[in-house]
Formats: sequence, structure tokens, C-alpha cells
Amino acid sequence: MTQIERIKAMEARKNRCEAAVAALEAALEEYNAAQNDLQKLAAYYSGPNWWKDFDADEAGRLPKDLPRGVLSEDGVFDLLEANRAVQIELAKTVTAIIKAGLV
Repeated sequence: MTQIERIKAMEARKNRCEAAVAALEAALEEYNAAQNDLQKLAAYYSGPNWWKDFDADEAGRLPKDLPRGVLSEDGVFDLLEANRAVQIELAKTVTAIIKAGLV
């Protein structure tokens, strides 16, 4: 590899890494902001209001055009589990970065 090729390759790596860091920063900001909503959703899902709303839906007392994904028995649970899996992956990633000495 010539000096020029090496510099071009390293420049491409730098650009790719800058884009990845910027994208991750934006995604983490959005993710962290959503955690408050997720906590409220988890409290709703595990509380009495969810059952009242679920029963009303089952009895046909809710408008037919009302979005009701939150009342699916698996939807919120699956979201909470996916969030937990993301948190585990984040912890693994951070641990690997620290072990590699990249911090």
C-alpha cells in the first residue's frame, strides 16, 4: 500500500467512524428520552387501568377506529423485553470497548 492509499484508507475510516458516532449519539439521545415514556408504559401495563381498558375493548365499548396496540397482550411485553435486550447489548458493547482499551 502506498502512502497516498494509506492516507485515503485512513480518511475513509475516519469519516465512517465520525458518521457512526454521530448516528449513535442521536440514537442514544432519543433512546434515553424515551425511557421515561417506557417506565410510564410499564406501570400502565402492570396496573389496573390496563385491565380496565383491555376489558372495555373486549366488551366492544371502545371506538372501532381507536388505535389499540397498547392493549395487545404481547405488544407492550415484547417492547419491554426488547428494551431489556438492548440494555444488555449496550452493556456488552461498553464492556468490550473498555476491555479493548478504547476509552
